[in-house]
Amino acid sequence: MTDAPYQVLLYYFYCDIQDPEHYRDEHRALCESLELLGRIIVGKEGINGTVSGTKENCAKYMDALRNDPLTAEVEFKIDPEQGHVFPKLSVKAREEIVTLGLGEDDFSPTETTGKYLSPKEWLDAMQDPNSVIIDARNDYEWELGKFKDAILPPVDSFRDLPQWIRDNREKFEGKRILTYCTGGIRCEKFSGHLVREGFDDVSQLHGGIVTYGKDPEVKGEDYEGQCYVFDERIAVPVNSVNPSIIAHCIHCNEPCERYINCKSKHECNAQHFSCEPCAEKFSNCCSTECQEVFFKLEATQSEQAN
Repeated sequence: MTDAPYQVLLYYFYCDIQDPEHYRDEHRALCESLELLGRIIVGKEGINGTVSGTKENCAKYMDALRNDPLTAEVEFKIDPEQGHVFPKLSVKAREEIVTLGLGEDDFSPTETTGKYLSPKEWLDAMQDPNSVIIDARNDYEWELGKFKDAILPPVDSFRDLPQWIRDNREKFEGKRILTYCTGGIRCEKFSGHLVREGFDDVSQLHGGIVTYGKDPEVKGEDYEGQCYVFDERIAVPVNSVNPSIIAHCIHCNEPCERYINCKSKHECNAQHFSCEPCAEKFSNCCSTECQEVFFKLEATQSEQAN
């Protein structure tokens, strides 16, 4: 799809933004003028975003950030697409551009972060018997895909990782810690937190899973499954060397990477894996219980309409 008319840009940059609200307003105006859609978070510690737009307008957007002295060194991960992958534009100002929730102990990765590893260095480091690989993402992300032999913290929020580390600290003492996330922004913060917690050897995959999958030398080797992304695509492929499927249909347990939301929205809306036959059988619901609720709601709405 190299000739696709649209692009998806994934990026972040830690920098000192003095007035996040003013920056947010100006940035929203820029995106609107270029007809970009997506999600952008601005904070005093920097900017974190993913947007979609035409190739021409994405090029103008990248030029605008690179020509701003504040974000001149920003790096973009670029995916070709046939159209927008977001339904709208959201630009918000928040306390943190990724929420680790450290409160008064918060810090900037510009001050402290783990060592950067290129994709090839990461692949080599994974073979080190003294290495432990920690996935810095949420559980619903690593259920779709992960690195081989990675430790998968059972957390549904990034802010839960510090407590999980405290509870499992003895597992990582004296180890070479490798951590990764989707595009690199979370492990910038998480690896820095590990360094501040006293772990001596902490490294991160520079550019995250997305960069690893695009690297022409490693080609995503030893990444299992697909990479979860926060847009309408939901999943993107990573491994072109030894690909595999690790997710399974919640109903029949067959290998499946089709992620959908439970149609019983008012009661559940849980994201789950479901193959097409089971999705039809269970009305896109995650369980028979939710299916019954869905049917009852449909019947009630039908009666009210009549």
